[in-house]
Amino acid sequence: MGCGRKSASQIVGESPTEHSPSIPQITSVSQSPTPLPSASPSSGAKPGQSPSPDLTQLETRVRPSVVWVTVFDPKGNLLRTQSGFFISADARFVTTARAIEGAINAVAKTADGEIYNVSGILAASKEWDLAVLQADVKPRKLLRFLDLNKNSNPSGGAGVVVVGSALAGSEGSARKMTIAAEEAERLEIAGATPVSSIGSPVVNENGEVIGIVISAGEKTTARPSAALDSVLSRVAVDTQARWPATAETSATPKPTPKPRIVYAPAPAFPPGVSQSGISGTGRFRLTFDPNGNVTNVQVVKSTGNPYFDQAAIKTLRQWRSAPSQGWQATVPVTFQTR
Repeated sequence: MGCGRKSASQIVGESPTEHSPSIPQITSVSQSPTPLPSASPSSGAKPGQSPSPDLTQLETRVRPSVVWVTVFDPKGNLLRTQSGFFISADARFVTTARAIEGAINAVAKTADGEIYNVSGILAASKEWDLAVLQADVKPRKLLRFLDLNKNSNPSGGAGVVVVGSALAGSEGSARKMTIAAEEAERLEIAGATPVSSIGSPVVNENGEVIGIVISAGEKTTARPSAALDSVLSRVAVDTQARWPATAETSATPKPTPKPRIVYAPAPAFPPGVSQSGISGTGRFRLTFDPNGNVTNVQVVKSTGNPYFDQAAIKTLRQWRSAPSQGWQATVPVTFQTR
């Protein structure tokens, strides 16, 4: 694996097992961080008009709690991605029930680049198309989350804002919209929204959640916060998050899945270490648990630069593999400048 200023290199890994799977080759190009998309102007804004300060401030307050959920099937293949948002300090978050259909694993990504493993489902309702999941976030005291509006549903004509994930690009920008019709179990919102908005929070001017988008397009529909609160009431204090497939048992032994890397980002070149000619190559051993999470990163051979080592370890901890019985892979990492 290589990382460099204005240079491209490859990642090659190996497993210590006899039948070691091939680690995917990844090309990494160092570049400046992409800024978060600015809030889109309201539907009534003129072309070229800047977003109102209130909309920008509201987006800034809500955006850290919105996540981009990536869901995998039992074979480790990508099923789908969808928006969601944290609703509690203990790392519970909400998305649609459709997002997790057939899933056995998932990760939640935030706008600041953090990637959290999803340990499982706490409650789900196909009727309301809502699901509450548990993410592994440590330390939890740093987690940003949204409060649910406990008052009655907003009446028709009330202004609301839909805030999508920053990882959805410009489609995730905050959008001022209006409640067209209000019912006990659904909110009809005037205006079109992109498909990536499904699972996004619908908030009031105080940043409180009044709904969650369940369908998008030319016509936008949201499930009110009262329905979400009803699903949350099913979660007992001792409820353990789990994926349905992990609870299945069979009398017939199943073959051990062949380990396979499904997510392997390349480490970024450490900021401040950019002198021409600086380079370093090291080897790092990754230990994966049965769920495909990296539980340990061991330095087999240092790059000779502590900043390079720290950058490599931080990124390698984010790697994920397909579910297996647990395995290890040794990955060479090279940092160089031109």
